[in-house]
Amino acid sequence: MALPTLRIIGFIIGIFLITLAIAMVVPMATLLIFDRTADMPSFLWSSMVTFICGLALVGQGRPEHVHLRPRDMYLLTVSSWVVVCIFAALPFLLTQHISYTDSFFESMSGITATGSTVLSGLDSMSPGILIWRSLLHWLGGIGFIGMAVAILPLLRIGGMRLFQTESSDRSEKVMPRSHMVAKFIVLVYIGITVLGSLAFWWAGMSLFDAINHSMSAISTGGFSTSDLSLAKWPQPAVHWVAIVVMILGSLPFTLYVATLRGHRQALFRDQQVQGFIGLLLVTWLVMGVWYWATTDLPWYDALRHVALNVTSVVTTTGFALGDYSLWGNFALMLFFYLGFIGGCSGSTAGGVKVFRFQVAYILLKANLHQLIHPRAVLKQKYNGHRLDDEIVRSILTFSFFFTITICLIALLLSLLGLDWMTALTGAASTVSGVGPGLGETIGPAGNFSTLPDAAKWILSVGMLLGRLEIITVLVLCIPAFWRH
Repeated sequence: MALPTLRIIGFIIGIFLITLAIAMVVPMATLLIFDRTADMPSFLWSSMVTFICGLALVGQGRPEHVHLRPRDMYLLTVSSWVVVCIFAALPFLLTQHISYTDSFFESMSGITATGSTVLSGLDSMSPGILIWRSLLHWLGGIGFIGMAVAILPLLRIGGMRLFQTESSDRSEKVMPRSHMVAKFIVLVYIGITVLGSLAFWWAGMSLFDAINHSMSAISTGGFSTSDLSLAKWPQPAVHWVAIVVMILGSLPFTLYVATLRGHRQALFRDQQVQGFIGLLLVTWLVMGVWYWATTDLPWYDALRHVALNVTSVVTTTGFALGDYSLWGNFALMLFFYLGFIGGCSGSTAGGVKVFRFQVAYILLKANLHQLIHPRAVLKQKYNGHRLDDEIVRSILTFSFFFTITICLIALLLSLLGLDWMTALTGAASTVSGVGPGLGETIGPAGNFSTLPDAAKWILSVGMLLGRLEIITVLVLCIPAFWRH
């Protein structure tokens, strides 16, 4: 890797760090508002250290006439996420007096919008830390990527390529210039966050809790301000607002932009969106009937409990309304399966993504028809576009390595002494971005604090791999990548 290339990557990462340092002003302002200034020095030091390091990287300047190649984008994507997580951990380290392992785990979970946590006692925790956790979700969900797509074109770098390597969004450009796409995506993101905050507030939350949960829901992250998650608020309106905001965060943001630009049916005609909404409705109905028949809850309450927990798992958010791991073996198995699905491509959700399952179904149907009619020429299309070999190959590659990654992480966790359920669901939930796993230790009612340090580092790698869709990280492991 040439030195000028590393310098320009360092320059861009420096901009990210300066942005992160400025973001730490939000928890400091929150502490002032709540008159809880004991943690102020910790955030101040964290911000200063982050800002100085970012300034040092930016201060060396951007090399002239140097352009990043497509493969350099992968290094920029991975290194920026890792470096940001390293510095985002400082407030946890200095305010909570926990180990750096726990601090890094929490920051990685926040930035990747996973929602796994090592912290407890959230109801009485410093409001500065609570807003910082939610802000990491919000920035990691789409804010950082939106900013990257806006900044990189100004440096004469193909910003949309970074956006694609991070979010797998291969949809057509809805605007001619990528920085305009980024601008509108960020505006939509902010708009939904504001509306979500007002809706949560109207539904019965305090304004502080409403802002936190709106940032967490739109980013499909799952951090809450209470150990009980959404079960702390018994108002049904709170739960339905959470469901709506989680769904909005799981839809392709480029389609929001297309809708605002005049393509009124862009969102509703998209095959991926139709499949995602259809999956939710069918699962709500089937599991709602089962839960209503096996409990004493009225139908409406049973449906509400099912709708929130199912939406949370499918969208890989991680909110919980009660401990659904106690619902029985059928629910356990179904929730485990649902956690792999995820939302739409180009959204803040994790998982395999709905479009890959839809394409797999199209390929399966075509192969079955080919067996019956060997000479038939079948046109395979998705969303009006022909499925070429490159798309099929990329889906098969991702699906294979997604499965292998979960299996390998689960095997490593079991080697550290974790029981099979904790190891398997911990690996699956972190790679998929769901957050909580299943079982007594890391289930919806527990957290990851009691796991060995080695397990937390392994799961942190799993979060990064899952958020960057695995291949983006694995390509750095090939020796040929580092050759000129």
